[in-house]
Amino acid sequence: MKKLMKNLFVYLILILSGSIVHAQEIEWLSFEEAVAKSKEEPRKLLIDIYTDWCGWCKKMDRDAYANTHVAEYISKNFYAVKFNAEQTESIEFDGHTFKFIPQGKRGVHELAAALTNNKLSYPTTVFMDENLRIIQPIPGYMNAKSLDPILKYIGGDKFKNTKWEDFQKNYQSSL
Repeated sequence: MKKLMKNLFVYLILILSGSIVHAQEIEWLSFEEAVAKSKEEPRKLLIDIYTDWCGWCKKMDRDAYANTHVAEYISKNFYAVKFNAEQTESIEFDGHTFKFIPQGKRGVHELAAALTNNKLSYPTTVFMDENLRIIQPIPGYMNAKSLDPILKYIGGDKFKNTKWEDFQKNYQSSL
């Protein structure tokens, strides 16, 4: 009986710890899913533009997006999109069909180019407002500590009436 209780306790701990970890992960959506959700329940979009071969993209997944506090904030304030800049499927958005354009051994998706103002760099984090207009593309790797203030600045609508430099002076990290 004692062994059964111990096994049940261990099993319960494993279940609870698994659900806690899962609750802190980002629910990554496709671009189309995020747009549809935003039309039903308006929310900003955070779009992680990456490629499969990009080492810095993978590092950002580990160092920023896997951070519990970052993941929680993103999940509450944004629809999060993982967008492969080399995906081959066409996307309908805003009256346009965006396609994959082959270039050499690889290529680029027109939507990735449009979202980054034709300044392709991986990773690039693009923020869109509730009306699906681009707020800002931010190229380059960021860890949790460097991404957090940007999330708060954009997610908290501070960008609408506060200069970035002023926001940074008063920003208190929650990490």
